[in-house]
Parts: sequence; C-alpha cells; structure tokens
Amino acid sequence: MSSIAAGRGGYRRVFAIGLPLVVSMGTTTIMQFTDRVFLGNYSVDAIAAAVPAGIAALAFLSFFIGTASYVGVFIAQYTGASRPERVGAALWQGIWFCLLSGLVTAGCSSLAGPLFALAGHAPSVAAHEETYFRILMLGGVFGVLDATLSGFFTGRGLTRVVMLVNLAGAVVNIPLDYALIYGACGLPEMGMAGAALATVAGGAVSTVLFCLLIFTRNNERAFRVRSALAPDRDLFGRLMRYGLPGGVQFFLDIFAFTFFVFLVGRIGRAELAATNIVFSINALAFLPMVGFSVAASTLVGQALGADDPDAAHRDTMLTLRLTLGYMTAVALVFVFLPEPLLALFRPRDLDAAGYAAIVASGTVLLRFVAVYSVFDAVGMILFGALKGAGDSRFLMWSMGGAATVVMIVPTYVAVERFGAGLYTAWAFLTAYIVVLAGLMHRRYRGGKWRAMRVIEEPGKA
Repeated sequence: MSSIAAGRGGYRRVFAIGLPLVVSMGTTTIMQFTDRVFLGNYSVDAIAAAVPAGIAALAFLSFFIGTASYVGVFIAQYTGASRPERVGAALWQGIWFCLLSGLVTAGCSSLAGPLFALAGHAPSVAAHEETYFRILMLGGVFGVLDATLSGFFTGRGLTRVVMLVNLAGAVVNIPLDYALIYGACGLPEMGMAGAALATVAGGAVSTVLFCLLIFTRNNERAFRVRSALAPDRDLFGRLMRYGLPGGVQFFLDIFAFTFFVFLVGRIGRAELAATNIVFSINALAFLPMVGFSVAASTLVGQALGADDPDAAHRDTMLTLRLTLGYMTAVALVFVFLPEPLLALFRPRDLDAAGYAAIVASGTVLLRFVAVYSVFDAVGMILFGALKGAGDSRFLMWSMGGAATVVMIVPTYVAVERFGAGLYTAWAFLTAYIVVLAGLMHRRYRGGKWRAMRVIEEPGKA
C-alpha cells in the first residue's frame, strides 16, 4: 500500500486538501460577486445582462473546461499509484487540448449577436449581453488552461498553490473591475466591457503564475514536465475517453441553467433581475462547495490509484459531512437574512417601487435556494467522488437526462404554453437538483466506482 493510502482516514487530510480549494473557489465567488455588485450599482440593465451573458459564455466554455479538468483525475491516480514519471505526460495532453480549444472558443465570439437576438430580451439588455459574451469568449482559453494547469497541483493534493494563484488573480481582478466599470485610476469608464476585460485579465495572470510554478527544473526531474511534451496517442485517447463525457456533462449542466435564465428573461425584466441577483448570492454558497467536490475527486482518485477503495469511501463520507454542515448554515442565512444580501445589488437607476418588487421576489427565491442547496451538497460531493473514479459516462447521461426531463422541458412548457410565473420555474429548478442528488446517491451506493481506473496498468505506458 502506498504512503498516501496509509496516511488516510480523518478530517485532517480532508481539510488539508479541501479548505484551500474552498478558499480558492471562494475567491472566484468573490470576484463574480463583486463584479455583479459593481454592475448592479452601475445600472439595472447591466445586472440584468450579467448573468445570462456570463452563463452563456460558461455554457460554451464548459465543454472544454470539463474535458480539460479530467487531467487532475489522471494525475491523482498516477500519484496514488506512485508513478510520478507519468504526471508530466498527462499534463501535456491537457495543454494540447487547451490550445486547440482556445481557437474554437475565440471563434464562438462571433455568435454573440444572433444568440442574444434569439433570447428575446430587451434591446438595452441584449446590447450589454453581446459585449460581455464576446469579450469572455475571446479570452476563454485562459479558463480552459486554468482547469488543466491547476490539475497538476490538485491531483497531487497540493491545493494551497491553487489557492494562492487564485488569490493573486483576485488581487488583479477586483480593483481592475471597479476601475474599468466606473472609470477610475485614470482608466476609461467602460461599463460592461470593463467587467469582462477585468475577468479575462485575472484569468491571464493565473495562467502565467501556474506556468512559472510548474515548468521548473525540480518539477522536470520529478515529473518530466518539460521532456514529456510530445503528444502521446494512447494517453490522449484515454483523456478524451473519460474527459469528453465529462465535458459534455458540464456543458449540459450549464446549458440547463442557461436555458432556465433565458426563459425567466422572457417572463419579465424584473423577474430576470431578481433571478440574476439570487443566483449571484447563491454563488457564495455553491462555488466553495465545488472546492470540496474537487477535493473528493482528488481523494478518491489517489485512493483508487493506490488500490484502496475503502479509504476512498471514508474520505468521501468525511467530505460529505463537512459540506452538509456548511450548506445547512448557509441555508439558514438565506432564510433569515435575505434583505441585507439583496440590498448589496440595489441598482442606482431603479426607483423604490421597482426595488421593493425585486426584494419581495428575491426573498422567496432565496427560500428555494435554501431548500435545494442541502440536496446540492449531497449531489456535488458524490459527483466529485464518481468523477475521481472515472465514472464520466454515467455522470453525462444522468445530468443530461435529469436536466431535460425534470427542468428544461417542464419549465419551457409551463412558461411558454401556460404562462406560468417565476415561482413555478424555480420549483422545476429545485426538483432538478433534488432528483440529481438522488441519482448520484444511488450510483455511489451501487459501488461500481470501486473497480474503476483511468490510468493504464504499470508497464503498459
């Protein structure tokens, strides 16, 4: 048994890997949160456009990010199997995929006009959406590279490095965001375009820092991060075999939420603004939870690489307990303190009556979030565990099926055919998350993941 497997068991290792990722995801949350606070105070059209355009950009990028992120699973299993000489090769297959992806995502920026014309939002909102989407797609390669390069550290359990790099990105992003939106520190007032440019700049800084930390002489000696850059047909093929379903799964999840937000936008401008504000608040809870989900993938991947599925199960359950405790506390805040959270997003161009309507709707929507966030905790952690094992095809089919049957089709029919309102749409969203959690729980308890591996047997590289 490897030293990794032997040292397992207990909250210390879960915290050591998970907490830096929580802080890292929290940093991303803070960047998105402040971005939307700035835009919310800038104008009601800006905040109405921010979430649809941001989610639409993420929907296009999600396939590539989801595929690239499987590099971390490969590195985790190679680490658990005590085969560091294969880490550099796995990393480089991801990098080659990222460079090809960057060309595709940049080309997708040309779809901004037709996409938001199809959405049917108000012209003033659509103009902001097009600007935001176009810039994010042109700089999308940095998000895909971040998913691959961070896997070099998360797969080996060195998550503090990822945390520090993301903190550095935030140090650049947040003040630049304010300066470019409002026109401060000698920079021009760019509004929506400034918010997007600040986001791309933060991603570029993170990418440069990751490269400086990875491609060192010491890492070359230990992991062959320079000499293993040649395309490896077998390894790249396995990355695509497991990663592509992961990319499709991530795309389907983001597409479902994108479709949902676009449908809400057709209900009304105030309903869209309330939904966008609540989603922005929800990100405070959701993205740190993603950190623990990534931690579960790392722990399971390392344990399975060391042929110790029992350790993988123990660490998954520990991670789940921690996440449930966190999400329960956050849910209580959403129920009992909604108004202070909503007040952060009060648009300066909205009168008292319009703001009161948003607060009334937002308070109810935060109760929906409080209910589904606890189920989301279960689904996310078990999702992370299954991903760490390489169960990507099940994740793809379950995500796509649940999204289509439980949320997309019912919400469309309810809104477009029967004129249903905001709360009906949110009821279907909540049902989707509850059903997805149930599917993850059933698959995990079935135990097929215990025998899964993404890496080749020793001697077959």
